Amino acid sequence: MNLNSGLTTVPSLLRHVVSNVHQGTDTFLLQKVKDKWEEISYQQVLHKADAISSYFLELGINKGDRLGLIIENSPEYVYYDQGLQQIGAVNVSIYPTLSESEIEYILKDSGVRSILVGNPFLFRKIIKVANNCVDLLRIIPVFNEYEKFLENINLNAGVIHLNALIAEGESQISQYQQEINHKRTSIQPSDLSSLIYTSGTTGIPKGVMLTHSNFVENVRVCLQQIPVIDEHETFLSFLPLSHVFERTATYHVCCARGCKIAFAQSLELLAKNMAEVKPTVMSCVPRLLERIHDKAMKSGTADGGVKAKLFLWAIETGKKHREIKEAGKTPGAFLSLQHKLADKLVFSKIKEKTGGRLKFMLSGGAALPKNVGEFFGNLGIKILEGFGLTETSPVMSVTEYHRQVYGTVGRIIPGIEVGIQDVETKEFITKQTHNTFNEDFECEEGEVVVRGHCVMKGYWNKPEETAQVIDPAGWFHTGDVGRFYKGNLKITDRIKNMLVNAYGKNIYPTPVENTYLKSPKIEQIFLLGDKREYVTAIIIPSKESMQETFDLKEEFFRLPEPFVAEKNIIDWIGQDIKRLSTELAKFERIKSFIVKRTPFTIEEGELTPSMKAKRKVIEQKFARAIDDMYLQEVETE
Repeated sequence: MNLNSGLTTVPSLLRHVVSNVHQGTDTFLLQKVKDKWEEISYQQVLHKADAISSYFLELGINKGDRLGLIIENSPEYVYYDQGLQQIGAVNVSIYPTLSESEIEYILKDSGVRSILVGNPFLFRKIIKVANNCVDLLRIIPVFNEYEKFLENINLNAGVIHLNALIAEGESQISQYQQEINHKRTSIQPSDLSSLIYTSGTTGIPKGVMLTHSNFVENVRVCLQQIPVIDEHETFLSFLPLSHVFERTATYHVCCARGCKIAFAQSLELLAKNMAEVKPTVMSCVPRLLERIHDKAMKSGTADGGVKAKLFLWAIETGKKHREIKEAGKTPGAFLSLQHKLADKLVFSKIKEKTGGRLKFMLSGGAALPKNVGEFFGNLGIKILEGFGLTETSPVMSVTEYHRQVYGTVGRIIPGIEVGIQDVETKEFITKQTHNTFNEDFECEEGEVVVRGHCVMKGYWNKPEETAQVIDPAGWFHTGDVGRFYKGNLKITDRIKNMLVNAYGKNIYPTPVENTYLKSPKIEQIFLLGDKREYVTAIIIPSKESMQETFDLKEEFFRLPEPFVAEKNIIDWIGQDIKRLSTELAKFERIKSFIVKRTPFTIEEGELTPSMKAKRKVIEQKFARAIDDMYLQEVETE
């Protein structure tokens, strides 16, 4: 079922669902309150949205004004977003992990008039910078007892609890209902819907301008490419709605199709929430899938003996069954019987931990290692991969439900062009669309460029930066290197990540890092070697594996020295480095490494909010240790 072509704006999606798909009393959102999942109907959401719209109209908020959110995924996010979107205001969602200075920059650059705040920690950040933000009129906490944080503080902006704001707005709905309806229907597809700030791995944050058309067309074509999503789905949402991936792939898709959204309590409680909610669809990031893979492999083989043999037999049986089906053939009777037995004895137990109802999981935000995708395919859990950037709304390509090519990010979505351009000469190697798809097509790699409905309007207040990434012909330059493989897009790495060794060899870190991440001992890895004679790395081991192997206490991970000096730990990791290096070309192999005690984090400025390593920051921060490593090699070959 295709999305109604008359739907062209974000607020039109939910209204269409209530008019044509569900009753107003049907459940839209689910939230865990104490020990119970509370159901929230479409009617309740739309009523609160109207109350919020009424409050803002009374405050004098106009079409195009920017209204901010710095809050965890929750029903309050939806109320507020629907309330501002339908009067033509612009959603400015801010990553909760950003520093005070970054938050202040975004508030000032975008001219945010109000901001919804999710918890006391974030509230303290906001009130510290609020008086520097002259456009800010209202600070809106969603938690109780916020007043204690305001003692001896004089704020220029007013502070009102969201519940009080909604109550005040409810009393004004009758006065503003006609105006709300008029504003909602007068929004144009080209109007700005959201500013999403992205700093990438370098530079100050840039506000990506995404229109109503960007979002709605992205949802429309993704549903066309994955038609199995229907109004009976339950999505479990845990990736931040401040990120465009979760906003589009979960929130907007559910608004468009009429699916339920259950909000996970936290990453720590995700497994418990999956078992309780029993989702049918989830958006996720590769690292979550890698962890599930690692735990399943460890649990299945740790005890050895018959149990381990049964587990490995089941995985191999699943692999044979999957490969035959993917080749378009029908598995024989004996293999089918073996597969049923493997599913009953092994696969079903793993599936139960996801709730047992998953149709598929959608992986995005980074490359999913091919072996991890194949592992889930062997279990019968379908993993679809997508690719895009904040600047592309975000989806440019996504795996078709019926056609899996592991190690790729799927088929180009309808309505756009994707080109592969030679990095040096800028000549096009190929231009592909959804309709030119050929499952035998392959090409050389180059920069991935895109043109069409998914491309942003530009960067807010930054025409020069916009011109640097969108050329006169309308092609947006992603900065990613990729190629087509079996008709699907395959991403190699970022151009800026490319290392050129002292002998002129080009090395893309991501595929090399993914090879070493096959080791259950390794949590994170950062490849080095630009302008050097050989490749080295900073490695962060799996904390759980280290504790189990070496009986380490928490104090070990709190020591001030950032790098581990214990030879037994270094040798332990070196065993897997040596084993996995055989899968790589000699010039790609890690020759030396240092072991970092704790992971890279957003808070330390080492990762972007979308969890990409900031290469320059890391190299500068640990320059001395890196230089010492090149002087004192840890041999692994």
